Amino acid sequence: MSVDRVAEAVAAADAASERARAELEALVRIPSVGAEPEHRRDVDASAEATAALLEGHGLERVRLASTGDAPPYVIGEWTHAPAGAPTVLLYAHHDVQPAGPLEHWASDPFVPTERDGRLFGRGTADDKAGAVAHAHAVGAWLATTGEVPCNVRILVEGEEEVGSPHLHEFLAAHCDELRSDVLVLADCSNWDVGVPGLTASLRGMTSADITVRALDGAQHSGLVGGIVPDPVMALAGILASLVDEHGDPAFAGATAGLRTASAREREPLPGLDDRPAELARTLGLRPGVRFAGDPAFTIHERLWRRPAITVIGLDAHPIAGSSNQVIARAAARVSLRLGPGQDPDAVLAALRAHIADQVPFGLEWDFVAHAGSPAWETDASGPAFDAALRALRSGFGAEPVIMGMGGSIPFVGPFADAFGGVPALLMGPEDPSSRIHGPDESLHLADWASLIRSEVHLLDEVARAGLR
Repeated sequence: MSVDRVAEAVAAADAASERARAELEALVRIPSVGAEPEHRRDVDASAEATAALLEGHGLERVRLASTGDAPPYVIGEWTHAPAGAPTVLLYAHHDVQPAGPLEHWASDPFVPTERDGRLFGRGTADDKAGAVAHAHAVGAWLATTGEVPCNVRILVEGEEEVGSPHLHEFLAAHCDELRSDVLVLADCSNWDVGVPGLTASLRGMTSADITVRALDGAQHSGLVGGIVPDPVMALAGILASLVDEHGDPAFAGATAGLRTASAREREPLPGLDDRPAELARTLGLRPGVRFAGDPAFTIHERLWRRPAITVIGLDAHPIAGSSNQVIARAAARVSLRLGPGQDPDAVLAALRAHIADQVPFGLEWDFVAHAGSPAWETDASGPAFDAALRALRSGFGAEPVIMGMGGSIPFVGPFADAFGGVPALLMGPEDPSSRIHGPDESLHLADWASLIRSEVHLLDEVARAGLR
């Protein structure tokens, strides 16, 4: 493809920026919270809106696809490139995390609001911006040249935020529809505002619910306090036993299978390991709060390569409406991030064994394990990664950084494996200030425009690299 035609497509993407923002805002207004059954209809509506988005930008054979009772995925394609051209699969997801307490947001999480060049709202960065970016990158080529330099398939998932429990079943059922030579995901973070990132490793993840029960029903604390064990105190002790003095997972088996980092992987990274105070400010850490994790490991190791455990939900009695009683039961959901080499099932089994040893007073207890996915890492070298670095450089006007990410994307490993280890290029609309999964999630609008430009370039770079 000539330089002039690439420039025309980039210019078309820039000219459509207001349309892109309007489309993103429309998607953000749909509360497609996959973890909450009461929002299942919203997830369906989000899929339908995403399908309309793809059709509006020239994608063909746009359809909703599913398997079992999975929320709908959206598939679209354009496959008219010349014989021998590679096929690229562009991935994003349209489901979002719960908003959490509304009082923690500066504005309604499902009413997109701009402040200081950032668009705030649940799903703005994770990952409805990725879906819109894919549509606009393809649409820019079709609007200017009537064709795309390579064959393109777009897949927008509907259950990523709940761990993609139907993923293997879905891939098996739709393998031929999705077969591609290169996978491009727009669900990751940039190194910094204005500095693009290409992610080469992800941590694995799994989770479990822990419940302890003492009573058939709550009892007056003045009448039974001192002889009836408090389930909340018991649960607090169990949870505290999971970590050491650094806050690292400390139960037996917590690091089972963890691959030891090489000397090169452990080398401090300029711009991250040497800027702890700046990182703390970016993350919103309160004054005087120190980083967790064994200081023998660098910050990037703790973020990208080491296991971590977090209590992401507690179920007891809210302070509002509380009274002097010993409640009957307490529960917690714990989320575990896993390092390279770790088996989610093995770590969950170790966690369960630890809980069994820690439950005091003979309390009834229950342990419910959830689906997990292992860590993923790749050698970010070769023609596909070179193409991605050139595209990011052109789109952002800055040198990209090959980096890791502490989060998890269950889709990456299974898809790459299903198609013989195709290269996976992980980019995204997020940055260290995006606060994805938390209150006041936001998207840096200028960087998002740069991401769309980068994807326009990437489709041309992949075609010219001959990646079949």
